[in-house]
Amino acid sequence: MSTMTRTEASDLFRREPDRFLDVGAGEAAYRVVGTGPDVLFVHGWPVSSATFRLLLPHLVDHVTCHLVDLPSAGSSRFDADTPMSIQQHIETVRRVVDLLELDEVAVVGHDSGGMIARHAMVGDPRLRAMGLINTEPPDPSWRFKSFIASRHLPGLSAGLGWVAGKPRIVRSKAVFGDAFADRSLLGGEFTEFFLTPLHESKLHRDAAVKLLRSFDMKHVTDLPRVHRRLDVPVQLVWGDKDPFFPVARAKAMVAEFPDARIEVVEGAGLFSHEERPADVARALLPTLTGTR
Repeated sequence: MSTMTRTEASDLFRREPDRFLDVGAGEAAYRVVGTGPDVLFVHGWPVSSATFRLLLPHLVDHVTCHLVDLPSAGSSRFDADTPMSIQQHIETVRRVVDLLELDEVAVVGHDSGGMIARHAMVGDPRLRAMGLINTEPPDPSWRFKSFIASRHLPGLSAGLGWVAGKPRIVRSKAVFGDAFADRSLLGGEFTEFFLTPLHESKLHRDAAVKLLRSFDMKHVTDLPRVHRRLDVPVQLVWGDKDPFFPVARAKAMVAEFPDARIEVVEGAGLFSHEERPADVARALLPTLTGTR
């Protein structure tokens, strides 16, 4: 039985962070829990490290979980003038590893956090393994391309704030509905941790939009080159109901890595780690603990 309950894991993100890390462009909120080999978790857009809360009870008895909110999200500290871009987040992840003095670390990334993690850690001798959960493949789907194209819409920040406060619209296919196989999970803690800040905080939604508008497809098209240089064990874990990053494209990119495997989680979408945390943790642990 885990030493951490699901409630305790969620409460971790309701409390003040353990510390703030000055990453040169804002301050990343930092929390640490667990025991064992070091693992750094990198979240995607527009969520925070709280997205990993349901994984923690399955991991803390095996690995030390280092959780950061990148500036723009969660409990991180930033203002309207803080530099905000995908490239800045890549540099932030490198800076976090420096500040935490992690000499040997596995990194887990979800969604855009997986892309950020790959670019940040490629060629870094401190990287010992990587876990990738439903993240960008080099060949993006039309659904992903159309989503990225929306970043140029006028009034996007205000629109995002309005939508985040409308549960029925949030659950529609055109918004976040397809991110989960079970759309009821878009309520509850998902709303508390991710949608409410977008709805209530202009600072957070402006930062989210600034980050989205910084997206450069070159970070995606460069991934095959990055993959070839990631010469550590890599475990991909994929929800098979993800329309943004289809599982067939994930399977196709496995061969690009020197040492990668994929585990498909049935009946889960983009947020497979929130829908099926026990299955995702089970798939990740052999790689994260070095027992694969």
